[in-house]
Amino acid sequence: MSQFAVILPAAGSSSRFKLQPRKKPFVEIAGRAVWLRAADPFLNHPRVAQMIVVISPSDHEWFREHYAPHLAFHNIDVALGGAERADSVGNALALLRPGIDHVAVHDAARPVLTVEWVNRVFDAAERDGAALLATPITSTIKRGGADGKVVETVPRAGLWAAQTPQVFRRSVLEEAYARRGNLQPTDEASLVESLGQPVTLVEGSPLNIKITADEDLRFAELALQALPPAVSSRPLHPFADET
Repeated sequence: MSQFAVILPAAGSSSRFKLQPRKKPFVEIAGRAVWLRAADPFLNHPRVAQMIVVISPSDHEWFREHYAPHLAFHNIDVALGGAERADSVGNALALLRPGIDHVAVHDAARPVLTVEWVNRVFDAAERDGAALLATPITSTIKRGGADGKVVETVPRAGLWAAQTPQVFRRSVLEEAYARRGNLQPTDEASLVESLGQPVTLVEGSPLNIKITADEDLRFAELALQALPPAVSSRPLHPFADET
């Protein structure tokens, strides 16, 4: 059985999230921190051998103190974030343990995820070397100009909205980072694509929402309620979250 590591980037500035004084991965949703809910489907997964959370240096001391029981109980590693997302994930890659075959990167701000979706993207990455969850775009897409007027209507056939987890054979992702240069991609798949490596699309769910702005928190709470009860209420850890 392949061994997977999971990287949870949580080092962003959360500049569009103003609802609470803490950054979005650390606010609570239905009684638990967002990043813990994002981690949930991986923590007891039989193929996951390592989890790494990437934290901004400014949050590091607080994070280690606040979540010490969770980190210790689940043997979660902590990496320090860099200037951009790709820098943060690169720092986490340096902490990979021997024996890891595949690496999954999942946004710490995506708290609505099921083991079923994880299994599908894991299987595709094992088979093809690179895969990501995504959803087909169903809305009509308009390209706007600097003046706020429509420039064109973009055909939506074949367009997908990328999500996470994005999962890669370890050697593929490490090569992509070794050749990154000055590229600052918005997701890991973009970097892997630059190698000429095909990336398989695995259909996910619109429920797999990323919390970006304040209103997304409420949408995520509703999405959690829409999950099967056995998934949404599954115990994560023996510790109660503190406010």
